[in-house]
Amino acid sequence: MKIIGLMSGTSLDGLDICFAEFGHDNGKWNYKILKAESRDYSQDIKEKLATAQNMSALDYALFNSDYGILLGSMVKDFMGKNGVVPDYIASHGHTIFHQPSKRFTAQIGSGAGIAAETGVDTICDFRTTDVALYGQGAPLVPVGDRNLFSEYSYCLNLGGFSNISFDEGVERKAYDISPVNYVLNYYTRTIGLEYDKDGEIAGTGSVCKELLERLNNLPFYTQQGPKSLGREWVEEVVIPEIDSFNLPLKDTLATFCEHVACQITGHVKSGKVLLTGGGAFNKFLVERIRYRAPQCEIIVPDAMTVNFKEALIFAFLGALYVSDIPNCLSSVTGAKYDCVGGAMYKAGKRN
Repeated sequence: MKIIGLMSGTSLDGLDICFAEFGHDNGKWNYKILKAESRDYSQDIKEKLATAQNMSALDYALFNSDYGILLGSMVKDFMGKNGVVPDYIASHGHTIFHQPSKRFTAQIGSGAGIAAETGVDTICDFRTTDVALYGQGAPLVPVGDRNLFSEYSYCLNLGGFSNISFDEGVERKAYDISPVNYVLNYYTRTIGLEYDKDGEIAGTGSVCKELLERLNNLPFYTQQGPKSLGREWVEEVVIPEIDSFNLPLKDTLATFCEHVACQITGHVKSGKVLLTGGGAFNKFLVERIRYRAPQCEIIVPDAMTVNFKEALIFAFLGALYVSDIPNCLSSVTGAKYDCVGGAMYKAGKRN
């Protein structure tokens, strides 16, 4: 199968598009990334995605439709530019609400709009069935980690949030660890920068030990079992805690990078750790993780894998969906049972 995977992260850094081919041989999945690129969002779209939780019901519904059509137009352009014809499109959407304790999650971006614009059957809404089954609906990437990156002891992604997956006996375990780029980019945007390139600003700052201790002692970090993070917790708990110290930007970034490193290194024991996501390009942050986890071999792969692993795996979730194979693991999310998550919008003309 040839599938385009779409990923839009909570850090608002744009849309990742990955066109990949998947095969299954002797009980093992294989993949090849054929084409991939990132598309930036306009400032207007960034602002709407950042504030969609405050829209009226009508405005939210309209934006869901408009944003789906926008994604479809981006993919259509990608297809034309690269001369690719996928069998399916698999879209994560953009998370606006995530409240699994209420059996509720919402990823914006109409699958019908994507299918209509591209003429390709589109799978989306991967999380809601798992959440309805009392699961966290996240993280979903571990099923791809297990099947496509099994040579690593741990797969660690540094995106808007950090998440980790690993085998524990016969079960795959995974969970969100902490916020990462969602917080770092929130503060760099106060000076007009989308992100701290290479962690250069953080690298000039000093760690505020009191703030670091406060962050490390937040109750979420001691919760056991499947758990996931969303925008709501960061905005209600983390940002106010940081703001209460009124630190210079460089010290805020340095302290938060140290916090991320502290939290991550509490979850890796030994072995090879695959490090991907936008945070893998933050040299200062990676340096702090390596410093705090000398027992592990921290591996930052090629830029293609770093940039597009999540989009690749959502394409893989689409491959599992059309193969009627579970793509949401209850051992990861805490749901009642494994399920085939997603909904398909058929695009082709029917006579």
